[in-house]
Amino acid sequence: MVDALHLVGGGLVVAGALLTLLGGVGVLRFPDVYTRIHAASLTDTGGATLVLLGLALISGLTLETLKLGLVWVFVMLTTPAAANALANAAFSAGHTPRIGAFQIMKSLAAGEARSDTQRRETSDDDKSSPP
Repeated sequence: MVDALHLVGGGLVVAGALLTLLGGVGVLRFPDVYTRIHAASLTDTGGATLVLLGLALISGLTLETLKLGLVWVFVMLTTPAAANALANAAFSAGHTPRIGAFQIMKSLAAGEARSDTQRRETSDDDKSSPP
């Protein structure tokens, strides 16, 4: 039974390491900062979860398992917060997200754009008001 747990734990550690490596490839290949942050944060949390779960299975029910659980909680709390802070900093610096082949206009990203109906109403008001 112990050998089976070690085998499964080793498989989870390898799977977590491969997932983290795949996230590194995603960071290099994706086009903009937001998709890179997304790839890094998802694969970081997923890879860390698999590695820590595998190590917990290998170590058995000991004090190390409790420590690995605390490390997992720390990773789950800090990685999303760091990704959010990074995305906010990128947006504040003026990086606009890319959607498909198009890039969002700077005015939309800055929150200055108006809807089509507001534009029409404003242009109608400008025409009807006396000079």
